[in-house]
Amino acid sequence: MSTEFEYYYNNVPEKGKCRNNLIYTSLMSNDQKTFVQWYHNDSEYHKGRNEVVDSSLMDEKFNREVQYLSLMGEHYPDLVPTYEIDNTTRKIYLEVDGPDLWELAGCNGTDYSAVVPDWKEQMLNIIQAHKTLGLYKYSMHPSSYFVINGKLKSINYFFTYHEDEPRIQVGDVLSHISLDRRKALLPLMDKLNIDINESKSFKDYHMLCFNSFSNNFSEDFIEMAKNVYV
Repeated sequence: MSTEFEYYYNNVPEKGKCRNNLIYTSLMSNDQKTFVQWYHNDSEYHKGRNEVVDSSLMDEKFNREVQYLSLMGEHYPDLVPTYEIDNTTRKIYLEVDGPDLWELAGCNGTDYSAVVPDWKEQMLNIIQAHKTLGLYKYSMHPSSYFVINGKLKSINYFFTYHEDEPRIQVGDVLSHISLDRRKALLPLMDKLNIDINESKSFKDYHMLCFNSFSNNFSEDFIEMAKNVYV
């Protein structure tokens, strides 16, 4: 494993270099073979727009990532990257093969077939695995997937809940939701009469989540993804 790492950004059209994640600090090895989720509040990386500044919340996000990434690694090892966890530094080292799916697609559009021809089938397979394990994963942005030997690998389990956990409120997890995402999510919640401080089922929130990603995925894919949880 390489020991030389740099901050990892997504190159978004008309915005330039943007942080890859709202919660942790993203690192990539110089040979682009190792991606690191560093659960550390790094002001330089987040450019003063740090979402999680409370250390206990950062610990909770790291523990959730470890718990559900490990669960996937145990039951569906072909659907997540090979990984190593350093509990002392709160770093998760993931074996990858270059930038994430969104970056490979130019950080634009809703179709990823130029990168992975059967991306819909593969992503639906990952979503089905989550459903089988009783998981509701709300971090489904295309940057939450890497492509290794033509296969999608899923990451970002810090915003994942098991069906047996207590219900949550959207107001409790706004730090996990980007400002751009909120622009689509909050009006949708108003339309559906869902209060930000109202506790709904994880399934209800998952349907809401799928709809909020309509700018990142094609309409037919969103409908197929929702049908997995019907």
